[in-house]
Amino acid sequence: MTRMLTIGAVAAASLMLSQPARADAVAALRAFVKDVDAGRGSFVQTVTSPDGKKSRQSRGTLEFQRPNRFRFSYTAPTEQLIVGDGKQVWLYDTDLNQVTVRPMSQALGATPAALLAGASLDKDFTLKNVAASSSGAATATPTPQQATNSMEWVEALPRHKEGQFQSVRVGFRGGQLTALEILDAFGQRSRLDFTQFDSKPTLAAGRFQFTPPAGADVLNQP
Repeated sequence: MTRMLTIGAVAAASLMLSQPARADAVAALRAFVKDVDAGRGSFVQTVTSPDGKKSRQSRGTLEFQRPNRFRFSYTAPTEQLIVGDGKQVWLYDTDLNQVTVRPMSQALGATPAALLAGASLDKDFTLKNVAASSSGAATATPTPQQATNSMEWVEALPRHKEGQFQSVRVGFRGGQLTALEILDAFGQRSRLDFTQFDSKPTLAAGRFQFTPPAGADVLNQP
């Protein structure tokens, strides 16, 4: 579960602002990766097992500043902090008093975060619009009523299949970012639902810096 929390958090780092309504979700996604500079908000993340029988829900807050700076603070049910400082990604588990650090380039790669950062949007991913029901679950043929109330979804499929995930879907409603759903290589699904966005926050540079607490175990990963 911790791995999916990290993937989901990094994937969402560039997706925290609303945009004007677009004709389709692909256009909305392209606008996000082009125009987003900074944001702050809250999220609920639900991780579901491949068989759909087990799930875990987490809550927290986020802040991000382009390029490649973000801060995810998980507050429930356990406390975790994920900070991207532009060069490295730090994961601090308060219960274990353990810090894991990886180079930013290795933490992102051809991941959902790289997709949303926009640099490799068409090089590494195939994008398509996906219909969705009013409940938010993707469907092939929504009814007219569902189409009125539903989110618009764009699905991104990695061109290279050896990565950590099978697909990522980004949901918009009325032109506003609403959800991010990631299906990993093992069939586990992680969904983040976003609320309370501030599209023009004033963010101090120190929010994206991290110093390991005294006594914490620090694990450096390549």
